[in-house]
Amino acid sequence: MTDLYQRNNLFSVDGLVAVITGGGSGIGLMMTKALAANGAKKIYIIGRRKEVLEEAASTNPSVIIPVVGDVTSKDTLKAIASRIASETGYINLLICNSGAMGPSAGVNNREVSIAEYAAAAMNQSWDAVTSTLDINVTAVLFTAYAFLELLDAGNKNPVAAKTKSQILITGSIAGFSKQPNQSMAYKASKAAVMHLAKNLSSELWPFDIRCNALAPGLFPSDLASSLISNSKADPREEGSFEKSYIPAERTGDEEDMAGTVLYIASRAGAYLNGNILMIDGGRLNIMPNSY
Repeated sequence: MTDLYQRNNLFSVDGLVAVITGGGSGIGLMMTKALAANGAKKIYIIGRRKEVLEEAASTNPSVIIPVVGDVTSKDTLKAIASRIASETGYINLLICNSGAMGPSAGVNNREVSIAEYAAAAMNQSWDAVTSTLDINVTAVLFTAYAFLELLDAGNKNPVAAKTKSQILITGSIAGFSKQPNQSMAYKASKAAVMHLAKNLSSELWPFDIRCNALAPGLFPSDLASSLISNSKADPREEGSFEKSYIPAERTGDEEDMAGTVLYIASRAGAYLNGNILMIDGGRLNIMPNSY
């Protein structure tokens, strides 16, 4: 009975086969390294930048497999799924993590006239807005669809008892934010994709496939670079930010994300389905929000 409470059993990902889009950098790389360091069998990381993927894979080449691909292409997604089907035959975990920040009006709504605000807002590229939605929402949906049969096969090769295959979507606290003067396209896309996660959990339960989402706050990444560039020191260290900006006074770090993904991917998180897990150091507490 005591074995039930052992951390090695609760949080083990031994033998896990995972696919992570955007797994070569930022939050995706943190999740890749966490799973690889704790016994995952294979981790396919998908992205557009070959050199970034290869650098990530070099840290554990027997486990991490770089796959260059565009997640906005259905043909590419189907080809990658077919390759993995021939190489491993199944996956236990699909992490839809690729994302784009999107444009913003670039003006402060408290400092300009309505005419100036409207002109700046209308000056945003239509294609840039729709591209953000395409990457952050549509690509996530079709990525999930492309790997459903492999996730179904994963239920015949579970990572632990009572642990069903799972889709994990990277959302953002921006999806709850009502903070002005931020990218409308990004905030709308993250609200949409977290609602998508809830609906996928409702849609896929007959197939024993779960879906959950993360809502991270600030973590060191390409997307967040402009938001953390003004920190006083290493943004991951306490004291780097005013408490009024982030109550934890720092960004999230590798250990924060590693612990989170190990919980979700292991027996410890096996009862999660349709959840949005916020991991933001209290940032959303001091922002106007809809959480």
